[in-house]
Amino acid sequence: MNKNQELFKNAPVPRAVTVMAVPTIITMLVVVIYNMADTFFIGQTKDAMQVAAVSLATPVFMVFMALGNLFGIGGSSAISRALGQGSMEKARQISAFCCYASLGLGVIMAVLFLAGMESILMMIGASENTVEYARQYLTYLAFGGPFIMFGTAFGNILRGEGAAKESMIGNMIGTVTNIILDPVMILLLGWGVAGAAIATVIGNMAACAFYLLYFLRKKSSLSIRLQDFKAGDQIALGVMAIGIPASLNNILMSFANIILNNVLASYGDTPVAAMGVAMKANMLVVLLQIGLCAGIQPLIGYNYGSGNVKRLKQIYRFTGLCAVVMGTILTIVMIVAREGIIRAFIDDAAVVESGIGIMVALQISGPVIGILFLNINTLQGMGKAIPSLILTICRQGLVFVPMVFLLNALFGLNGVIYAQCVADYVSIVLSTAIALSILHRIGKKKAVVDDGLTGL
Repeated sequence: MNKNQELFKNAPVPRAVTVMAVPTIITMLVVVIYNMADTFFIGQTKDAMQVAAVSLATPVFMVFMALGNLFGIGGSSAISRALGQGSMEKARQISAFCCYASLGLGVIMAVLFLAGMESILMMIGASENTVEYARQYLTYLAFGGPFIMFGTAFGNILRGEGAAKESMIGNMIGTVTNIILDPVMILLLGWGVAGAAIATVIGNMAACAFYLLYFLRKKSSLSIRLQDFKAGDQIALGVMAIGIPASLNNILMSFANIILNNVLASYGDTPVAAMGVAMKANMLVVLLQIGLCAGIQPLIGYNYGSGNVKRLKQIYRFTGLCAVVMGTILTIVMIVAREGIIRAFIDDAAVVESGIGIMVALQISGPVIGILFLNINTLQGMGKAIPSLILTICRQGLVFVPMVFLLNALFGLNGVIYAQCVADYVSIVLSTAIALSILHRIGKKKAVVDDGLTGL
């Protein structure tokens, strides 16, 4: 038996969760550093307008990552379930499909973004003070679209076969490259936001090179060979069924951030910059918990595919406990250190004052937000596309967007700042009810099947 499948099937649950989740958590920590690096070094220019421009452009960058997750998370879920069913050939076909589909869509999106740049700048709410900076940043990111999407996809694909360590290394290579290049291009060469974007693209290219080398050296049991590419036999449909809800989550986050930035812009450029810095810092709380829960998704998929419902539930419960403990610790750290964290990014008195209040508001859901990500990843791992889609739309669409406008009308800027925590708590309650209901249902179904076999 493949050592990764042995881990999925027989290892003690705490060990299996640790082996799969720790590399993903480290990967997410690297992503946090990666996202903070641009803002930090741009902040050293002492130009709040450049910081605001990057905050405005970030949702557009997230669209590329979202489409990468379409093939990455969708492919990882489909691959782990195929391995649980013992279908190695199908797993290879899925990975090859994700390879060429992510590259092809990356090229298409790059062309569309470059052609529609003026409309995009208007949509994200760039002001006359930030529009040129935002245009520079987005232009270079668009050229890097195919690399961003392929790198994002295959960071997840490798986890589908249990290669969490290799996925982590690829992400770290990309991030370290970006961090090394940031001060050189932003400050030393004086390229500002353009330098930040170029460093980001080169970092993603470095990660892509590692993943390609990993496959070329035949370290993987999966495939990126063109002859293994296949979209039929439920391959494309299986990837899209989970990939679309997963990518829609990122797209809705982008959409929600664009709306949020437009509302904040009505109060001036300072709240936009402050929210951008606070949200970058809050990524430490959110992304580390996403890393924990995304790490166990292949375990969920494998055990669901093999019919081991008891082990699936054990993984779910243990991960939930870990998420609450982690979230509580991170929230305390962020609240205690909030002023120092904000000042580390930018030394603008108005931005710092506004950012401190926003930091506190964003932490209100911090201790339990991991439960939401656990429920979403559990549903994705089991291939439950519709419930996963519902939860995705709920957090960043059905609840958050109306809350932004409602709380803005009732309480002004303070109301806008607290919209996210309201959306988080509503989504946590709904996601837990849906996940527990589905777990209970498949448990009863398994018990009925087992009773029937016993009676034969």
